[in-house]
Amino acid sequence: MSDVLKGLPPQRGMDLLPELRASVKASGKCVVVLDDDPTGTQTVYQTPVLTTWGVDALVDQLRRDDAMFYILTNSRALPERDAVELARTLGRNLREASAVTGRDVSVISRSDSTLRGHYPAEVDAVAESLGHPDAIHVIMPFFLQGGRLTIGDTHYVAEGDVLVPAAETPFAKDATFGFSHSNLRDWVFEKSGGAVDRSALHSVSIDDLRRGDLDALAARIAALPPGSVVIVNAVEIADARAFALAARKAERSGAELVYRTAASFVQAYAGLDEMPLLRSEQMIASENEAGLIVVGSYVPKTTTQLEHLLAADDPPQAVVLDVGQLLSERAAEHLAEVAGRVNMLLDQGQDVVLHTSRGLVTGSDGESSLRIGTTVSKAVVEVVRATEVPLRFLIAKGGITSSDVATKGLDVRRAIVLGQILPGIPVWSLGPESRRPELPYVVFPGNVGGDDALALAYKKLHCQREA
Repeated sequence: MSDVLKGLPPQRGMDLLPELRASVKASGKCVVVLDDDPTGTQTVYQTPVLTTWGVDALVDQLRRDDAMFYILTNSRALPERDAVELARTLGRNLREASAVTGRDVSVISRSDSTLRGHYPAEVDAVAESLGHPDAIHVIMPFFLQGGRLTIGDTHYVAEGDVLVPAAETPFAKDATFGFSHSNLRDWVFEKSGGAVDRSALHSVSIDDLRRGDLDALAARIAALPPGSVVIVNAVEIADARAFALAARKAERSGAELVYRTAASFVQAYAGLDEMPLLRSEQMIASENEAGLIVVGSYVPKTTTQLEHLLAADDPPQAVVLDVGQLLSERAAEHLAEVAGRVNMLLDQGQDVVLHTSRGLVTGSDGESSLRIGTTVSKAVVEVVRATEVPLRFLIAKGGITSSDVATKGLDVRRAIVLGQILPGIPVWSLGPESRRPELPYVVFPGNVGGDDALALAYKKLHCQREA
């Protein structure tokens, strides 16, 4: 890792957070984060999350005092055509709600820090429906807590002490969102199918952010031709804050920007400071006996974390949802058996980890793979809905899994992000309309944390019961 980081300029001596917060307050805009799965709340706290986006719901939220809120779109689980249509709807509804309330919005399309998602299609769609078809795209997948760094326009994923170019990781082999370039200029060109002219691609270097004049950088961004794409390099949160400040200055001078970023930029753009990890007593207040862990993600990191959890001292009871049976004529029978066992164990006061069988089953193309994933996720939701025992906590592992469990399994319409149980792993308190009001809901990304992260999160919740 040191070889890649060697030679970077020192960070600025001045803390930009006070000036950034003043800029946030002066703008009066509400930051709206369109999250293509719920893991993007991994850097914020005391922040609302909506899982519905009708005009009335958006008007209600914009009339509150919150400076920022999330809309959980789960668009990464959709075929591209459906994701694009959803993006158009979101843009139209936000535009109408903004007009009704008289409150302007800034939109961030928060996506995966390992470059998986419907880019540029859904970003183009939301920008156009907001009335900014020629908005400048800002690409910033930097995510500090997950070890996702961008240096020299190349995006890296930290694996232990090694920085691996993103295209050389398992994430780049995603059945639906695979890619072959780690250099973000090449990645944008690849993802656009060559539709973006290379002359429209621009970079903001770490040197620009650490030694350059941010007013000059803002003027440079504002002067870019319509439809440009800006790649932002960063390895520390101070870099993200420097760019956020320059971007806000550019917006004040009239620049139209739409952001496609990971979670660290959201934190910086909103002017949020770091917050300590949540303590057990800040998450759990109920006297209910048992907790449930649901593991649906198939990335290798998730499987390793699951293995560590099950090998730990005093592990939860494992119940397997067999994907092969879910795709067979035994699907309904298998689901009933699994739901019955989960309820029985929980009723006995035992914590349960419900996990899908670990062999990844894919289709012949991206859309058929998505359909298989949808079938599996639907089964997970059915088991959660069939769970009758009151819960102390629920951990959902994987982006699509945590989204579907929240919206379809628990009927969540609005929640509040309390903070993080571990770096990059958010905890929600579910709203009163949900099937489990005030339940601590841990949204555990599939690709975040060390090998023992799932075991550590479970221990933090499990031990609080025994304290």
